[in-house]
Amino acid sequence: MQLSARELAALLNGVVEGDPEIQVSRPSRIEEGGVGTITFLGNPKYEEYAYTTTASIILVHQAFQPKKPVGATMIRVADVYLAVGVLLSNFGGNDSAPSGVSPQALVHDGVQLGEGVSVGPFSIVEAGAEIGENSYICSQVYIGKNAKIGRHAFIYPGVRILHDCVIGDHCIIHPNVVIGADGFGFAPQPDGSYKKIAQVGNVLIEDHVEIGANTTIDRATMGSTIIRRGVKLDNLIQIGHNVEIGENTVIAAQTGIAGSTKIGKSCRIGGQVGIGGHLTIADGTQMQGQSGVTGSIKEPGTAISGYPAIRHSEYMRAFVFFRKLPNLVRRLEQIEKWINPEGKRIPDQ
Repeated sequence: MQLSARELAALLNGVVEGDPEIQVSRPSRIEEGGVGTITFLGNPKYEEYAYTTTASIILVHQAFQPKKPVGATMIRVADVYLAVGVLLSNFGGNDSAPSGVSPQALVHDGVQLGEGVSVGPFSIVEAGAEIGENSYICSQVYIGKNAKIGRHAFIYPGVRILHDCVIGDHCIIHPNVVIGADGFGFAPQPDGSYKKIAQVGNVLIEDHVEIGANTTIDRATMGSTIIRRGVKLDNLIQIGHNVEIGENTVIAAQTGIAGSTKIGKSCRIGGQVGIGGHLTIADGTQMQGQSGVTGSIKEPGTAISGYPAIRHSEYMRAFVFFRKLPNLVRRLEQIEKWINPEGKRIPDQ
């Protein structure tokens, strides 16, 4: 597909600066470029590439003021990353899959398939399951008994959705996600062993949720583990039993959330964050990567860092002193030598 700068500007609600008739057929990274491609400048760290890229068109913010001549035709937009999302959707994405059940799939009697559903080779759909219209189930997917999947879902290869779990409309679940494995529930016994506690709840995922590869979401002990509407989960995330994640929260890779914690709406959680169990996290909380959260966050919009996590502003002030510790120790040793030149032991206070 080829589009001109004029057509792209209309699509992206942008303004052309340069040749409006120049054509592009695919996107490219700003470092690589290439004639006939379109790229973007979304991060100021990459500004130097804007002056050297060989791409034909470059998306920039409407307020961008170049320090040098830009060879590419610019399209100025209000939100570069939003425009890139629209752009990539038009240059590709998931191709429309043909509907129908593969002869190599196993779909049990009593399964309800909506109009336009596709089930790929070697997938298994157990009795009592429901799949909504125009959902695409790739190959080697397992859908357990009485599980429900909404409309326009896209389930990638290797996903396991276990019995009684519920997936909403327009959800995207990437390869090897496991939804509904048992929560980590064991009761200590007098002899030091542990007795398994049955996990009889389920997982409820609302609409427009995207879940990254190899993420695991445990079923509730009782009731539901809940992922609210619009949540975006990265790869390799562990969500424990009875956790609830509020709508439009985003969580980066390798984060772990212990059981029964409630996370509010529109939170932003960095990579490798550890969140303890039975906590309450207020709406709009921001957690820097590798934070260790051991207590509830009650004030909305709080930014935290470190372990144990404290307010980000306090952490940064403390870090200034932490960096100075080696010099402070050396100065203290020099002072001790000055006031105690004979090296006599100074009694502890």
